[in-house]
Formats: sequence, structure tokens, C-alpha cells
Amino acid sequence: MTWHVVLTDLSGWEVACAATPWAGQPRPRVYCPRLLLAQATDQQSQPREARKMPRRASRLIHNMDLRTMTQSLVTLAEDNIAFFSSQGPGETAQRLSGVFAGVREQALGLEPALGRLLGVAHLFDLDPETPANGYRSLVHTARCCLAHLLHKSRYVASNRRSIFFRTSHNLAELEAYLAALTQLRALVYYAQRLLVTNRPGVLFFEGDEGLTADFLREYVTLHKGCFYGRCLGFQFTPAIRPFLQTISIGLVSFGEHYKRNETGLSVAASSLFTSGRFAIDPELRGAEFERITQNLDVHFWKAFWNITEMEVLSSLANMASATVRVSRLLSLPPEAFEMPLTADPTLTVTISPPLAHTGPGPVLVRLISYDLREGQDSEELSSLIKSNGQRSLELWPRPQQAPRSRSLIVHFHGGGFVAQTSRSHEPYLKSWAQELGAPIISIDYSLAPEAPFPRALEECFFAYCWAIKHCALLGSTGERICLAGDSAGGNLCFTVALRAAAYGVRVPDGIMAAYPATMLQPAASPSRLLSLMDPLLPLSVLSKCVSAYAGAKTEDHSNSDQKALGMMGLVRRDTALLLRDFRLGASSWLNSFLELSGRKSQKMSEPIAEPMRRSVSEAALAQPQGPLGTDSLKNLTLRDLSLRGNSETSSDTPEMSLSAETLSPSTPSDVNFLLPPEDAGEEAEAKNELSPMDRGLGVRAAFPEGFHPRRSSQGATQMPLYSSPIVKNPFMSPLLAPDSMLKSLPPVHIVACALDPMLDDSVMLARRLRNLGQPVTLRVVEDLPHGFLTLAALCRETRQAAELCVERIRLVLTPPAGAGPSGETGAAGVDGGCGGRH
Repeated sequence: MTWHVVLTDLSGWEVACAATPWAGQPRPRVYCPRLLLAQATDQQSQPREARKMPRRASRLIHNMDLRTMTQSLVTLAEDNIAFFSSQGPGETAQRLSGVFAGVREQALGLEPALGRLLGVAHLFDLDPETPANGYRSLVHTARCCLAHLLHKSRYVASNRRSIFFRTSHNLAELEAYLAALTQLRALVYYAQRLLVTNRPGVLFFEGDEGLTADFLREYVTLHKGCFYGRCLGFQFTPAIRPFLQTISIGLVSFGEHYKRNETGLSVAASSLFTSGRFAIDPELRGAEFERITQNLDVHFWKAFWNITEMEVLSSLANMASATVRVSRLLSLPPEAFEMPLTADPTLTVTISPPLAHTGPGPVLVRLISYDLREGQDSEELSSLIKSNGQRSLELWPRPQQAPRSRSLIVHFHGGGFVAQTSRSHEPYLKSWAQELGAPIISIDYSLAPEAPFPRALEECFFAYCWAIKHCALLGSTGERICLAGDSAGGNLCFTVALRAAAYGVRVPDGIMAAYPATMLQPAASPSRLLSLMDPLLPLSVLSKCVSAYAGAKTEDHSNSDQKALGMMGLVRRDTALLLRDFRLGASSWLNSFLELSGRKSQKMSEPIAEPMRRSVSEAALAQPQGPLGTDSLKNLTLRDLSLRGNSETSSDTPEMSLSAETLSPSTPSDVNFLLPPEDAGEEAEAKNELSPMDRGLGVRAAFPEGFHPRRSSQGATQMPLYSSPIVKNPFMSPLLAPDSMLKSLPPVHIVACALDPMLDDSVMLARRLRNLGQPVTLRVVEDLPHGFLTLAALCRETRQAAELCVERIRLVLTPPAGAGPSGETGAAGVDGGCGGRH
């Protein structure tokens, strides 16, 4: 009698040590309890398994090293290949065998490249206590994808004989993640090319503008739809993924109704009732998401992001937020005033009202205070209340007003310089006002493309100076002033402080910038490569927003008929359209499900070798795509990614020829994107840490021979690639400011996201400030997307990240004893989430 011993190694997959049957009886299994990872053995409920998958994949990321993960995945893939190859000539078995072969190939090709990136990633960290930069983030993202494939492969190996095993569902999942892994491998090769040109510690592309444009032009041709379908948000914490899926469904539905001369209410309603097919078909959603991000202009994104400004949505959000005594929208008159100089208070400088582009005009600000403080109910402040704005002032009886706070927070909201106002950021600002006990003034600056740079900067600086001069009206003594902002607002925090120093007026006591954009020049960096898969900040969208802020020409989609109708006319028209969309929406849902049931019945009547459920949108996607003819996108998924490195094999079959035609040209690029820097000799010692193979990847070959990533089928991307000179202005890109300007900044506290395309902006600015001896802290949160502040109430991870921002602001308002005027000067670190960084 021979025991069939099954050991579980570090990867958690089972290795058979003896294959002898055990007298025809069920074979007992012996497991190693210490090393056992969660096994996918639940054969009764695959939906429950699907819900557990993100958590288990996160555990794999945390517990396994890269080599062990790759070896485990390859072994499982080979086991599944052997099984499905023995299942006969059925289409499903062939596709499963092919997809596991693709997984094995991509994993083996990716592992050494990731190892080389990890070997030099430490050269780009801020310090040993803050292991964060774009190279590490890219490796972490690839590990997430490998972990998902490992978990799914293990599940298939454990359940492939079960009658409850949903073959087509698991095949679709595997194909989607194989596509993502292939594209991630391409990004890793791009990152290696950046390593060759950039000096150690420099994360942004250092070639000339023409080479930068060529690099970006090639990069944006990569296929992106696979990251927006079944794989959407796989790199983020599992708690955030349902929200991202909802956003993606809403975005593609909104895109269908864009340019129908409808306003916010009608488009939102139409999108709600016609989103059925996007909810049940991830492949269609991914393809449409890619089309929208690449082809629609900044006006679309402005309209979509401003949905959060609708009265209904903002009211619902405010109901779940803290209750404050004061929330007033004020209109600051465009009148010049005098400010004392810091060097000599007896001298003054004139602060002029904003003038750029549209001439003098009022600046709107929102005052938020948890308590009603002295001065906030004064007649002078009441005269500034905007008549048609939101007005909230609770005056229930209290013994007395709260005294003026020692502190004041001046806030600049995010939104890519093109969208949103303080209203959509009000929920977390109310929490700040409660927790910090300080009034907050949030500036509603004018937005691009109607008001490009420097209009927003002028308005923010004007409001900042006004707040200092009239802090008593705002309920503050102004002893401590902190600038706070997120994303584009973080950029404005730095530029307003630089402008204050240039004018010689009081600079703030500190800055808290959450995931700020400090480099608006279109330069490549390893974290910017993550924008290929980021659902909230795709590269083409980022480029369009920056282009609008820089003043580039954009198409004007404003409709004169809408202006003629007026507000009440638009409301009446939208009401009629809403009723129509109820009817159309119901029909859309019914048609989606009828299409699914009709296709099923049709397939049952056809003589096929093996039944297999198809996507309900396969017919919609099976439209001519250049050389692809009428092949469906789903059928092409496996064909594209099963292209082998063996050129002889690929040229022998028509199927491989079609894949090669679909993908990028097999000849190497003729452009040398990454030339060595002229001062390479000065960096030779540091460069020695890069292997000869790393340096060799910087020449003409973009990818190894035989590797071909998928290319986008959406045509040319409408994306400005060449840099406008204005984006080099230090008041637009503070990272490009000279040392003399950066030395004028107050203590800076940056909270960044490890998986944010803007991560390198934060790391590089912190490095420059640290090298200049300026007080700076950098905290990096794991597993969260760009914009987590507006998602603070969504899950535990976002709440913790928002609390970290509050902690940074508190350091500015109440510096620890003995820290001096600069407060904390050197703290940095990475706040871990569900997936640790290695």
C-alpha cells in the first residue's frame, strides 16, 4: 500500500510525490499546515470562490517571492495543458490548453525582466524608509496579475473534473488576465528602456522632446481594453473594485449619450437605463472604455466628472458626511488690496484681482466651519454670500459663539484643472473641519479649457491673500495657515506658495498635497506607464486635461440652442427626455437579455462539437476592423496572445499569420528612443549597478525577438504629444522650478499612492526638496487609486488614507514641541495595504 503524499510548498500548489493508486480508494492527502495557503476546493459554489479570489490573490502577493510565484504558475500551467490536451479536439479544450500555454510563455519571459527592475529600484527611492517609486509599482502590479493567474490556475486544476465547473466563465477570466499579463510585460520592457537613459534617482525621461514624443507615440498604441473589462482594478484593494466597475459602466453608458444635446440630468438618466449590456458583458465594456479614453475630447471628461456636482448627488453625499454649522459660498469682489511684505511689514505690495483671459471677475470660495465662530456671522461676511449659491448656516441657540481658531486651512480641489468644484469635495472637507477644529476656505477657481493657465493660479493666489487679510471674518486669528489640495489642487498648493514667496508676502506655514501633479510636461516615467491600465487617470485623458490647462485649442461643443432655452427650458426639456429614456432604457435591458437567450437557443439548434457560452456582445464586436474582417474580438483574444516566439511555427499556420497581422510589426523600431546622456561618465559608478543586459535594452530593439504586445484597434489617439513651452513654467510644473524657488517653500507633506500614475511626481519633488535641505515628508499608501480623498467613505482603506492626510495637516497647524517652526522635517514611509511591497 503506497500513500499518495501531497506536499504544499511555499506557493501553496500541490506536488504529487507518488502517483501509485491507493487500492482504488480515495487517496489520503498529507498537508504541511505551516505553509498551506487557501486552496480553492469549494466545488459547490463558484460565485463564492470568485468573491474570495481577490483576497487570496492578495495573500499570495504578500507571502510569495517572485521566482516562487513564477515557478508555481508555470508548473500549474503545464499540468493544465496536459489535462486539456487529452480532452479531445473540442474548441473549449483547445482554447484552455492554448491559454495556459500563453500563461507559461508570458510568465517565463516576464520574471527575469521584473527581477532586473527590482535589482535597481532602490536607486530611485526617496530613502530606505520609503521604498516607493514607479519601478516598484510596476513590479507590484505585475505580481498582482501573476497572483490572480496563479489562483485561477490552481482553481482550474482543483475543479476541472467537477460537474459544477463553469468552463466558459473560467476561460474568459484566464484569457482576460493573459491579455493583461502580456501588456504588462510590454510595460516592463518600456521601463527598462527608461532605466538606460535616466540617471540614478531620476525617474522622468531625459531625452530631448522629439524622442520623448516618439516614445509616448509608440506607448499609446498599446491595447488597453483588457484592463477595463474583467481585469478592471485588479491591482487595487478588493474593496475598491466594485466602485471602479460601477464607474466604468457609468462612463461607457454616459459616452453613448454624449453629444445628444442633453444636460446632466438627462444624460445621467439615459446612461442609467441603457447600461444593461455593459454590466453583463465585460469585453464590450472594455472595448468601449478604450474607445472613449482615446477619442473623446476634454469636454466629455468635463461633463462626466461634473456629474458629482449635480444637486441630487451632492445632497446625498452631504447627508452621509459630518454636519457643520457653517457652509457658505462667498463671492470675493475683484478689488485690489494691499498686503504687507514679510521682510519689512512697513512696506506693502498690491494684490491685483485676476485678469488673465477673461478680465477682472469675482472669485468664488466656500467657507466651512464645524462651529460657528466669531466673525462668521458678521454683516461684512454676509454681504459676500453668493445669492444663488448653497447657503447653510445653522443658528440654533447656544450659550455663545466659539472663539476664533488659531488655524486656517486654504483648500484647492482637484479635477484635472477642468472639472469639479468645492461642492464635490465638501464631504471630506466637513470631516476635516470637525477633526481639526479649524475653518476651511475652499477656492472654486475657474476651469480650463475656458480659463486656461494662469487664470486658476491667479484666482487661488488672490483668494489666499484675501483670506490672510480677512482671516478674522473667517473665524480665525491666522496664526497657523496650511495649504491643502489633491491632484491638480496639490499642484496649486505649490504654485501659490511659490507665488507668495515671489511677491514677498506671507507664505503658508506648511503644505499638505495629496497625490499632486508636479510635472505637467508630457515626459515618460515608470509610474506614468501605469496610466495604460488606470481607470481613473488614463494617459490620454491626463494629456487632454494638461493640454486644456496649457491653453491649447479644443473643439467647442457648446450649443447655442441650450443657451437660448435657459435654465427652466433645459429642465423642461430634460424632463421630457427623461420620460423617453425610461421607455428606451426598459427596452434596452429587455433586448440585452433577449439577445442572450436568443443566441443560446440558436446555438442549441446548430451542430457544434462542444457547447460554449459566448459573450452577448460578440456580434456587436464582430464588425470589420481593418485587416481583421469579421472575426469577433473575443475569438481574437486567444489568437493574439498565443503567438509564440518561434517564428517558424507562426508562419506555418493561417491563424498565426492573422495574429501577427493584428499585432505590431515584427521588425524592430528604426528609432533610437533612448540615447545615452552626454554626462554619462559622471554617473558611471552608479550605472555599474545596471547589468549589461539592462543597458543593452536601451538601443533599437523595443522588445525581445518573438514578443509582440497587442496594439490598439481604436485608431490614432487624439493626444498632444509635443510639449508646449508653457508647461515648463515653474508656476505650472513646480518640479521644474529652480533650486532658488524651491528653497522658498514652507514644510511640505506629501501623501501619494503607490499605484498612482502621478507617484513619480511626488517622489521626485520630495527628492529635490530633501537634497536642498528643505523640510519634507512623503507617505505612500498602498493599493488605492488616484483620488482616494473623494472616496473616503467607501471602505476602510480609503478612510485610513484620508486620516493620514488629516494627520499631515495637523502637523502643520500644531507642530510637535521641539520641532521648531519647520515642524517635522524628515519623516517618510510606506503605509501598507493588503499587498505588501517587496
